[in-house]
Formats: sequence, C-alpha cells, structure tokens
Amino acid sequence: MELRYGILSTSSIAPRFIAAVRESKTGTVAALSSRTWEKAHAKAKEWNIPTAYGSHEALLSDETINIVYISNVNARHYPWAKAALLAGKHVICEKPCTTTQAHTKELYELAREKGLFFMEAQKMLFLPAVLAVKEHLADLGDVTMAQCSHSFPGSYNGWMFDAEAGGGPLLSSGIYALQLMAWLFGGIGEVSGTASKLPTGVEWQYILTGCTKTGILFSAKNSTRAVLDNTCRIFGERGYIELPEYWKARKAVFHIDGKTEVLEFPCEHELVYEVRHIAQCLEQGLLTSPVITEDLSLQAIRAIEKIKAEW
Repeated sequence: MELRYGILSTSSIAPRFIAAVRESKTGTVAALSSRTWEKAHAKAKEWNIPTAYGSHEALLSDETINIVYISNVNARHYPWAKAALLAGKHVICEKPCTTTQAHTKELYELAREKGLFFMEAQKMLFLPAVLAVKEHLADLGDVTMAQCSHSFPGSYNGWMFDAEAGGGPLLSSGIYALQLMAWLFGGIGEVSGTASKLPTGVEWQYILTGCTKTGILFSAKNSTRAVLDNTCRIFGERGYIELPEYWKARKAVFHIDGKTEVLEFPCEHELVYEVRHIAQCLEQGLLTSPVITEDLSLQAIRAIEKIKAEW
C-alpha cells in the first residue's frame, strides 16, 4: 500500500511528523489543511507539500489521501479523528488521543467497525533509548521505584491554558509519564495528584504519585514555570537508569553496581521510528498497533480523568 498522508492542522508538531515521513521513505505527504486557505497555502509552500486545503472537510474529501495525521489542539482530536474515520481514512491521532476515556474507546471501536487502522501517536515508546531501557531493566534486579520530571515554558503553545482547547500540562505531558509507567511495568494501578491552578481552573504545574499494577511506586512532576531536570529515573536493587528528556530520549544512562554506561542513539527526527512502525502495521493489515494498544491509550486517559476529577 502506498501511504498518502493528509496532515490535518498546521500545528507546531506537524513539520516534525512531515520530516519523519520523508526520512522514513514509507509514504508521501500529499496534502495539508488549516482553518483558512491563506494559512494552509503558506504552510504548504514552507513545508513543500503539493496540495493545501482551507478546511479540514476538504482534506477529508480528497480521495487520493488514505491516511490522516490529526495534530490540532487536544480537545479537537476526537471530532476530527472521528470525521476522518467516517471518511474512510486510516488515522494517526496525536497524543492525547482524546480528552476522555469514552471518546477514546469510541474511536477504536469505530476504526474496527470500518476496517481502518487507528493509532494514538506516542513517539516515546518507539525510541531506541527507551527500548534499550526496557530490554535492560532486569540489570537493576528488583525495580521498586521510578520518577519522571518534565518542564517547559507555558508559552510553548498559545492554547496551553485554555480549558476549552484541552489545555494544561497533565493532558499534554503527563500522558508521557503515565504511558511509560504502564508500558514498562505492566499497567497503572492507583494514581493521584496535586496541582497549582490558574483562576480559569487549568493547572500550570502538578505532582502525581502512584503505583503500577506490579507494585512499583512512581512519581511524575511537571511545571510550566520552574525549570526541572527533565529526566526519568528508574531505581532498583543494583542501581538506577536515567532517561534524559525521556519523551524524546536519545540516550540512556545505566548506573549499575557502581559503574556507569551511556548508550547514545542520535537521530535528526525522533518521530521516524513511530512512522516506520505505522507503515509496518499497515503492511501487515493490522487495525491497531501492538505497541500503542487500545488498552494503553485507555489506561492513560482513565488515570488523567480520575486525577482531574479529584482536582
């Protein structure tokens, strides 16, 4: 199957996905859409994409497009991913898949009903550095604790603190920590948290604590003001492992039995591993990813819904 991608939205992550598709040589970026023709045309010219549409509906009507990448604001993932599936397109939906468990489940069910591939785009779990950590977890002996730390400026996206857009760092960044814990350690058990919130009700920083289904304690913190160390650390009987910038990790540092080893995995476009996986899944006729499973997507958004309800 020749993959002809339509890029739905001109968001900040879109050019990184486009670059990864091109580097992977597994498909063609054939068109993009924005809410206005002027912006779509300008970005299509900047990113060297042949076709620009001034509405997302027009992109979904393009019969030459067979796979759509959804990358608009969090709260708009669900309606446009659903529209793309109803239009008969395979769908890659940027994380978080949706802002509710019910909507995420609905999209997976609709994709199955339509015989279409659907995947939440969680690049982190395809990175060689992260895969190396999972492969070598046993070197720590019994793993008992983990902690994730992540910070970024609140101005990173203009809608970050807009509740109607699905803003707040928990949805945008907390999902990294939650899915990493679930994927490494067999699922999320209990989780709760505390947040600093704006008058609008949207959090600007938080601390989560929880345990995995296998009993490993973990914490995850994020701030849009304080500068944190942006590292995941996993602790066991024989030492600990560090994943600097774990959501886009390019190296893993192993501190085992008093010795330190650094494994480095340089790459220009970290989304390329995810894009290659998408192509492999479609070549095999799969409707879901064996890595980013429906259960993994549901576990993370279920935990986020619970935390937000408590806040």
